[in-house]
Amino acid sequence: MRFRNSRVRTKVTALLVSLAALWVFAAWVTVRDGLNLAWVAVYDSNVAQPSESLLLELQKERRLSVSRLVNPALVPSADLAVQRGRTDAAAGEFRRLTRTDIMRFAATDELRRRIDRTFRQLDQLGSARHAVDARQVDRNRAIEAYNDPIDSLFQTYYSLATLDDDELAKDTRTLISLNWARELISREDALLAGVIATGRFGQAEVAQFTQLVGAERNVMDLAQADLEEPLPDVYQRLQKSAALARLHSLEDLVAQQGRPGLRVPVGGEQWQSATSAVLTQLHDVVSGAGEKMIDRATPVAAGVIIRLVLAGVLGLVAVIASIVLSVTTARALVRQLEKLREAALELANERLPGVVSRLAQGEKVDVKAEAPPLDFGPDVIGQVGAAFNTVQETAIRTAVEEAQLRQSIRDILLSLARRTQSLVHRQLTLLDVMERRESDPAELKDLFRIDHLATRMRRNAENLIVLSGASPARAWRRSVPMVDVVRGALAEVEDYTRVTVMPMGETALIGRAVGDVIHLLAELIENAVSFSPPYTMVQVGGQAVASGYAIEIEDRGLGMSAEDLEATNQRIADPPEFNLSSTARLGLYVVSRLAERHGIRVSLKASPYGGTTAVVLLPRDLVIEGENDAPEEETGHGLGRREPAARKIALVGVPDAVPGPVQEVVPVPRAPEPPRPVPSGPPSGGAEPDSLASTGGFTPSGLPFRVPQANLAPALAEEPRRETGADDEDRSPDDIRKIMGSFQSGTRRGRSEAAKLLGEEEDNL
Repeated sequence: MRFRNSRVRTKVTALLVSLAALWVFAAWVTVRDGLNLAWVAVYDSNVAQPSESLLLELQKERRLSVSRLVNPALVPSADLAVQRGRTDAAAGEFRRLTRTDIMRFAATDELRRRIDRTFRQLDQLGSARHAVDARQVDRNRAIEAYNDPIDSLFQTYYSLATLDDDELAKDTRTLISLNWARELISREDALLAGVIATGRFGQAEVAQFTQLVGAERNVMDLAQADLEEPLPDVYQRLQKSAALARLHSLEDLVAQQGRPGLRVPVGGEQWQSATSAVLTQLHDVVSGAGEKMIDRATPVAAGVIIRLVLAGVLGLVAVIASIVLSVTTARALVRQLEKLREAALELANERLPGVVSRLAQGEKVDVKAEAPPLDFGPDVIGQVGAAFNTVQETAIRTAVEEAQLRQSIRDILLSLARRTQSLVHRQLTLLDVMERRESDPAELKDLFRIDHLATRMRRNAENLIVLSGASPARAWRRSVPMVDVVRGALAEVEDYTRVTVMPMGETALIGRAVGDVIHLLAELIENAVSFSPPYTMVQVGGQAVASGYAIEIEDRGLGMSAEDLEATNQRIADPPEFNLSSTARLGLYVVSRLAERHGIRVSLKASPYGGTTAVVLLPRDLVIEGENDAPEEETGHGLGRREPAARKIALVGVPDAVPGPVQEVVPVPRAPEPPRPVPSGPPSGGAEPDSLASTGGFTPSGLPFRVPQANLAPALAEEPRRETGADDEDRSPDDIRKIMGSFQSGTRRGRSEAAKLLGEEEDNL
């Protein structure tokens, strides 16, 4: 199983690696002792034995070279050449054995460096031989030329004595000291052989000989003392050696009687015989003791290997058991953690959002069923799992309580909105009655302004209804012309005089969407008017497109940045859950909810004038091409009337259209309303005067024709009507001129008063 939790996997891996490293270290410490002892045989066969042979041949060549250098007649060149061949053969064998793979593997770095140094010293031996043959060196320099490679060999011996077994290492150093005493005797022999060949001592040769004798006896005494306990037979043999005693007596004689310029007190054959016997005996002692030491090292190494095997195997078993236990424990731990993680993710990504969604739809939720407890076992992870069970139950219970609280708030909003809507409806009805019986222009103007404020209050109440998730009560059974829908939206905007309505075409909106579209457009137009300078105009236009009907609301304000446009469009396209703590974009939230209800697409884009353009795309199933039916009676609560504000302010002289190709300026619009027994006013909003009827058709600009006596009382309407043409025939030209003059004067006076009222209203607004 692959660990998915990287931190747990890393920690377990680190634990196992440290455990394995500890075992490897312990095994290596143990095996190093065994290998070090096991390499003793390798060192003996590949270094000690070939170097011992090379040492003997170098010692012999040194004695012959010194004797021939002093007196060539004593040593024939052939004899020296034969000895040199033996030395080269021994050196070649030494090179071959020390360069084998097993020796390179077993040797330490220090041993390799000392062996390489010996090779370099042997390579320099050729130049010394040429100097001896040419008699270009003295005896001392010739002796030193052979002493250098011999010293390197002894340095190699000391590297072999670094064994982990203290006793074996001590015995090895003792044998090396004994062999070094033998080398000192050989150097005495070479020095004295040269003196005997010359016939007399030189100035410094007596002192050199005495120093060599002192060093040799000191090394010999120390070596014999160290041999007494581990190798008592070797010790006794050296103590009782007649050859060694004879050599010591000759050394004493030479040291006592030898003087510079005098002859040697011993003969050449006598000295050579004594030294040869001692050198042979010491060689045999060192070789025999070395073999015994190897025999001693073998069982010790075997014991170490056995301990290594036991410790290694048992340690390996412990490591494997630890690995298995750690892996299984880690798997169980990770499995529980993954189960806990999956449960947490399921709660966060599926169950909790599902519960919230179901609660939003009004479903009942059982907390116990939605948060079943998970069993994680009795261990620490299980305790964490139990805590998680409590957390998820608390989270779902909190979500339920939060949803209930939200629903309660929505119910409160809806209740307040319905109550406000009812009161506004009653207020508008009362205002309508007051407006119909009021004849004072100043008082009527104030009533119109209150009427318009009440209309805007109704839109705010509908905002609360939308926020609560319900639908506003206003609805139509028949389609409404699109221009009346736009005018109805303008009737709910405060600064409606700054809005220019472009031609809307012969398109109508189906009745079920009229109320929401009016509300949606009112919110967008309100934003456009609010976020643009007061001296600018907001333009509203619409036209049929391939996918439905598009209404564009363009302002000339400061505009929005590209990031804000993108964020706003995203918010409109995908409205988030309403948050009571955020009211900065409340209008856009209402727009998004209304658009979502009817599949309307609303988007904002930058205007070429520097402002912002809102595009409202109505789908084809909401629009009817060429439909111009008047709307039927509204259904819903508190909406069976028309807003009078637009009509009333328009009647005092504000023009409804400006000259031009079908362009309308609607300063005071109103929402489309159903026909009433006494219809009044233009369909752009407001309670209509009794002299207007919808029943008489519409002008090209959308205003109804005036029908004379259409709204008179039945008794008056039954009186016979005088034909207009007959009276005109009886009137004189002077009467007609007076009538037209009075009409023109009244028109001018009405326009003047209307301009004054409009100026006062703008000052008050």
